[in-house]
Amino acid sequence: MTAKEMLGKVDHTQLKAFATWEDIQKLCDEAIQYHTASVCVPPCYIKRIHDSYGEKINICTVVGFPLGYSVTEAKVAEVRKALEDGCNEIDMVVNISDVKNGLFDKVEEEIRTLKKECGDHILKVIIETCYLTEEEKIAMCKAVTDAGADFIKTSTGFGTGGATKEDVELFKKYIGPKVKIKAAGGVSSMEDLEMFLELGCDRIGTSRAVGLCKGELTEGY
Repeated sequence: MTAKEMLGKVDHTQLKAFATWEDIQKLCDEAIQYHTASVCVPPCYIKRIHDSYGEKINICTVVGFPLGYSVTEAKVAEVRKALEDGCNEIDMVVNISDVKNGLFDKVEEEIRTLKKECGDHILKVIIETCYLTEEEKIAMCKAVTDAGADFIKTSTGFGTGGATKEDVELFKKYIGPKVKIKAAGGVSSMEDLEMFLELGCDRIGTSRAVGLCKGELTEGY
């Protein structure tokens, strides 16, 4: 797979708490130049990006990020505002506390509610694998599938661990045929990018991909 083909699968990401408009402009300019799948940005920048770049760029944002324990009503409000401001894709974090308490039906219903709000827009569901047992990961594969979400996503990039080969392989075994996979967190080399794509991921979430494809040493998530 060529660098160009790999970048076409990347959600070019800038989610640091201290990200400036200058940082966001750099991200967007790189996304346009290198034809990444989207930019994944803080909700507060969606409208400004949309007003500045229009249809040149596909905007993705995060909901309930990064800890997931916002109430469903708050996540719904976040989704509505994001779509109103010009966002096309939503990456939501599940309520990890509910997962740990075994409330899988409740988690599924929250995902279903947010997918209804998204409509035809893409919903990716972050389950934060670093905090879950194998049983809980399997339960989340079922919840994401049954709730009708578009993607299951490994990680926020802000937890104690990121995407692993083993988790992607587990997803492939237990998700439904209509659910795609996004690997995120710790994708730090061209070898990582290639490995996750060859494993069957349809998206990669990383702040490093453009730099890696340019042959630069990069730091990020």
